[in-house]
Amino acid sequence: MSRSETPPSVSPTIRTIAMPADTNSAGDIFGGWLMSQMDLAAGTVAALAARGRCATIAVEAMKFHRPVKVGDEVSLFAEMVRIGRTSMLIHVEAWRRERHCEATQRVTEADFTFVALDAEGRTRPVAEPS
Repeated sequence: MSRSETPPSVSPTIRTIAMPADTNSAGDIFGGWLMSQMDLAAGTVAALAARGRCATIAVEAMKFHRPVKVGDEVSLFAEMVRIGRTSMLIHVEAWRRERHCEATQRVTEADFTFVALDAEGRTRPVAEPS
């Protein structure tokens, strides 16, 4: 994904609104909430690529650039970076938009690693042979 100060031109994988129940003790949106939204976005991309069940096995390069405030619209952009035999690396960026303006800011980014799983929870090839 582009590291510019404008969000990706593709549609977000997930778009949601940050709510008061998601705040930390300082009144900002809790980083754990934001990370879980990012994991959901990455999981969506992983499940489509693997055509089935997947699990997060690692999160790397997590960077919190700016806080998210209550009422902000949060857009999550997930992009497949690499597909291995059983694993996938997915880069996710989170962008905020204040409720009453058009300006956006990148707030968080990270790399998520997923593995494809079979019905018993064991790793399997991402692309099952036809």
